[in-house]
Amino acid sequence: VNPSMPRTYGANRLHRSEVAAWCEVDTPLIEMPPPAVSSADEAIADLVAERIPHGATIQLGIGSIPLAVAQRLRDHRDLGVHTELLSDPVIDLVEAGVVTGVHKQAHRGRIVTTFALGTRRLYDFCDGNDLIEFLAVDEVNDPRAIGREPNFRSINSTLQVDLYGQCASETLGTRYISGSGGQADFARGAQYSVGGDGFVVLRSTTSDGQISRIVPSLATGAVVTTLKNTVDNVVTEHGVAELQGRTLAERARALIAVAAPHHRDSLTKQASDIGLLR
Repeated sequence: VNPSMPRTYGANRLHRSEVAAWCEVDTPLIEMPPPAVSSADEAIADLVAERIPHGATIQLGIGSIPLAVAQRLRDHRDLGVHTELLSDPVIDLVEAGVVTGVHKQAHRGRIVTTFALGTRRLYDFCDGNDLIEFLAVDEVNDPRAIGREPNFRSINSTLQVDLYGQCASETLGTRYISGSGGQADFARGAQYSVGGDGFVVLRSTTSDGQISRIVPSLATGAVVTTLKNTVDNVVTEHGVAELQGRTLAERARALIAVAAPHHRDSLTKQASDIGLLR
């Protein structure tokens, strides 16, 4: 029992008679400050934000690009939030009157989430705030529940995308970077949603520009986090590759078009070498 922990609402209540014992501590919560946003992140955010209609329900992943997307939504109206992770940018949207949840089919007028990670400001925002409902992950991340919300928009970052549209969001080769989280669940849920759309976002290259993050095939040992058939759109600072309903060759061309310009010729040759382009 920690006085630093916010008291939250949702399906997370226990009566003290249900608890056999507890330990008391007084420890600050782990905080994650907002990341720095680059010009590439801002360009990606512009492309995503203009594809989010008023009244949509959104899911934001973690990182600088989802943060930049949230900053671009200040002029939107009546957005809803249904997200595994709740982070600081949502506070600004609530305080700006952007998030009302009035068009949600379930938990109307409420923000639905499973956990919060951010700054002390976020934890204080959650404390005693019945606007936010913390629910079990098997409910929040259920693609069928996600799909019941019309015009759902999922926005998630990845590390590498191959020319088939497969996304490696957990590993670089065999080096593990992060868990999968709910990325695949929300991508599928967005496809179930009437008018829904999913966005996988990434910068087109590594920070020095030398290595393309759009690749002919994923690195050896890489984990496929989101299947090619679950990816609606891949967005870099150079554009949006719309993949749904496209042939393999059309997918490859669309992804090459959003790669960094100085890598496109090489990617085109490699795509031809592996038989994607003839």
